[in-house]
Amino acid sequence: MDRRDWNDRYAAHELLWGAEPNRFVAEELRDVWPRGRALDLACGEGRNAIWLAKLGWLVTAVDYSQVAIERARRLAAEQHVDVEWIEADVATFAPAADVFNLVIIAYLHLPESSRRTVLAHAASALGPGGILFMIGHARLNLTQGVGGPQRSDLLWEPSEIRSEVAALGLTVQRAEHVRRPVETAEGIHDAIDTLLLAEREAG
Repeated sequence: MDRRDWNDRYAAHELLWGAEPNRFVAEELRDVWPRGRALDLACGEGRNAIWLAKLGWLVTAVDYSQVAIERARRLAAEQHVDVEWIEADVATFAPAADVFNLVIIAYLHLPESSRRTVLAHAASALGPGGILFMIGHARLNLTQGVGGPQRSDLLWEPSEIRSEVAALGLTVQRAEHVRRPVETAEGIHDAIDTLLLAEREAG
């Protein structure tokens, strides 16, 4: 999907992904300290960025959908939190280096070359001791789960993401499949995601 497709998709829904943070973002990052600067790449309508800001993080959030960013600004204003919203393509966006304590990449599914560029920028953005958190649809979803892109090359597998992140000099703490129940027309089924947690050496 290109920028126009995403604008149309967001415009067709009041809140495409809901207002609450992704469950794994909340579970894994709720107790992270200290709460410094966070970068949310491909933030969509801002649910994770707004949640982090409420916890006291200084958040920069990036997405190339104008509709999503405008909605995120409105939601943040309604909830009285400050977030730096940037309308830009994360495949080419280069954040400031060595300044973020946390970088989130949630459900960003790109061709391998673009994904590697985003990961390189994310790793560069982390300051010493900074955390990279990733959650996305797993390739295993094609045969055992539900939802997500139906192209194998866009989906994540733990071993592949682990290798790509480790090659950037980060220490991978977790890289694994996780499951979340999803309501479908046929009942409740599990979506299978890949979760990764990595850290830049404190120095």
